[in-house]
Amino acid sequence: MRFAVQDAAPNEDLKAFEKTLVEVFVSHGHTLVDASERDVNLAFHAIDRNEPRPYPRRHRAVFSVGIIRSRARAGADLLREAYPYLVRTISNTLVVLPDGRPDDPWVVTPELGCYRARPEGEDDMALALYEALLPLATSHLVIDNIFVPDLDPALWSGTPQTEELTWASRIVDGWGLLPSPFPMKEFLSPSELRQLRHLYGIGGLSYGNFSVRHDAETFWMSASGVNKGNLTTVGHDILLVKGYDAGKDAMVLSTRTDVEPHRVSVDAVEHWMIYRNFPEVRAMMHLHGWVDGVRSTSVNYPCGTREVGEEMVALLADDPEPGRTIVGLKNHGITATGPTFHDIIARLQGRIRTQVPMSGASA
Repeated sequence: MRFAVQDAAPNEDLKAFEKTLVEVFVSHGHTLVDASERDVNLAFHAIDRNEPRPYPRRHRAVFSVGIIRSRARAGADLLREAYPYLVRTISNTLVVLPDGRPDDPWVVTPELGCYRARPEGEDDMALALYEALLPLATSHLVIDNIFVPDLDPALWSGTPQTEELTWASRIVDGWGLLPSPFPMKEFLSPSELRQLRHLYGIGGLSYGNFSVRHDAETFWMSASGVNKGNLTTVGHDILLVKGYDAGKDAMVLSTRTDVEPHRVSVDAVEHWMIYRNFPEVRAMMHLHGWVDGVRSTSVNYPCGTREVGEEMVALLADDPEPGRTIVGLKNHGITATGPTFHDIIARLQGRIRTQVPMSGASA
C-alpha cells in the first residue's frame, strides 16, 4: 500500500504523532510517497482546530485519515467535540488524541462511531493504531450502481415478497432504533448533518435495510435515503438487484422505464454475497441495533465494503443454521437471516437493543 502525509501539522505534538504513524506503516512494508502523487491509497493529515481543512484528494479512492488533538477526555464528550471535525475535513476516519492522554488515541468513523484504538492490555500504541486503521484503509467500498431499465412490467405492482418486505419495514420502524450506533443529531448541526449525508452517501441515515430473495439469482432490497417505514414503490424505494460488477465495484439493478430509482442500500454487496453462497437464505435484515450473545465480525471494516461481505460469509459458513441466524457486525449492528421476514421479526422482537456495544469504548 502507498501512503502519504500532508506536511501541514499545526504543532510539534501532531508532527511527532505523524512520524510515529509513518514509522509503523513503513515497518510493515508500506511505501511512503509524496502527497502530490495520484497513486495513493491512504493519506494522513493533521488538523488545525482553528482552521480545519480537508486533505486535497487527487482521486476518489484515497482513504483520508485526519489527526486532531481534543480538549475533551475519552468517551461521549470526545465524540461530541470531534465528530464535526470529521465532517468539516471530509475525512473517512479521524484519529483523536484525548486531553491528557495523547498516548491513548481513539478512532472516529461515520459507520462505526467512536472506539478506543488501543485495547486494554495492549502496550504498543503505534501497532494498535496500525491494526485499527489498516482494514479501513485497504477496504473496497461498493456504493456505485448500474441501472439497467429492463424490469419486467409484470413486477411493477409488486410481488408477495415485496409486500412482506413492506410489512417488515413498518414493524421495525416502530422499534425505536437509531440511524447509527450513536445519535448523530446530538453531535452535529443540521448543516453538518446534511454535509455528512452528501459526502459519505449515507442517504437518509436510516436504522438499517431489508432484502428478500426474488429468485435464484436476484433479490429485492430497500433503497438508500428513503423512509424505511414507507417502502411501497417497486423500482423506486424497493429495488431488484440482479448482480455485482466486480470490475466497476458497482451493484447492477434492474429498473423500471417510468420511475427514477434511488440507489440501492450501501449494504447490497454484503447481501449479494450471502444470497450467492447460501441458497437457504430467503430474507435478511441489517439493523443498527444489537442482540446479546451473537457472534460478530472481528475486524472494523466499513459497511458497504466487499470485506464486510466476505467476513459475513465466513461467519455464516461456520454457523450450524446459516439460513436462520443472527450475526453481529463489530461496533455497528446485526444482520439476521431467515426463511421469511415473519420468522426474523419473531426472533428479534423483544431481544434487540438500540445501543450497539463499542469495542474498547470505555474511558
